[in-house]
Amino acid sequence: MPINIVLVMLGGALGSLMRYLVGRWTAGTWSHLSWPYSEWPLGTFIANISGGLIMGILMGLLLGPLKGAIDTERARLLLGVGVLGGFTTFSSFSLETVQMLERRAYALAGLYVLLSVSLSIAAVALGMVIVRKVAA
Repeated sequence: MPINIVLVMLGGALGSLMRYLVGRWTAGTWSHLSWPYSEWPLGTFIANISGGLIMGILMGLLLGPLKGAIDTERARLLLGVGVLGGFTTFSSFSLETVQMLERRAYALAGLYVLLSVSLSIAAVALGMVIVRKVAA
């Protein structure tokens, strides 16, 4: 098996475990709070925001100070695609949006955000409707 595949798999497993642990931690830590905090998906929120921050730091390092010092492609596969991909794909979405903004593709970035969020929510709803109809 090529090393790149192994790096993504190992990173993904670690990221998924970290995401699970954040969810468990937030459920136990903030479960006593009253509405609306008790209804807020805090684990997902923390994973998405921190994942975006970590993705920014990672890419800044890989494209800057670490460029040439380490195998940045393998580090990107292990940490960016694997760990952060397993932790949250929102970090990849956020990075791609920032890259479009940096290229001054403002309309494209706005469309990407609008369609990604709205169609993803619609797809989840559609999937649930399909299952409910088939299971009924």
